Amino acid sequence: MTDHFISRTDIERLPEIRTQHQFNDNAIRHSHNLSKETGMQRIGVHLVRLEPGRDSTTHHYHEADEEFIYVLSGSGTAKIGEQEFSIGAGDFMGFGTPSAAHSMRNTGSQDLVYLMGGENWATDVVHYPDLQRTMLKTNGRRTWTSWQNLQEVPARN
Repeated sequence: MTDHFISRTDIERLPEIRTQHQFNDNAIRHSHNLSKETGMQRIGVHLVRLEPGRDSTTHHYHEADEEFIYVLSGSGTAKIGEQEFSIGAGDFMGFGTPSAAHSMRNTGSQDLVYLMGGENWATDVVHYPDLQRTMLKTNGRRTWTSWQNLQEVPARN
């Protein structure tokens, strides 16, 4: 492994990082942070393994960070907006900002493996429409509020 190259063997030797989503107990991902290993800071790239029956995240969309997913193996269901799509190896999803809310579930009998990447802005706003929550990400700190507590700022002339 060098600063700019990771061989397949090196990737397989990296410890898997287990991540559980803060708003979804069923959203547990196992991943390798490929961008960190190559010194990238503004873009995150992760090789992710999602076990059968698990969610990838909570249905969400970003105001700042664009994201993509490229499915390598396995099968599942992607929810984009209110539509659901069967997904499998070779399928690609891209989410500009802002995009339709999106999430995935492994509905297959084997691990769903995908390459996930996106921007890593210090500040982002993430909306969770099914939960009616908004999370603010600012320089490593994450806070959230329910949509019922959001207040409109009056315009000034």
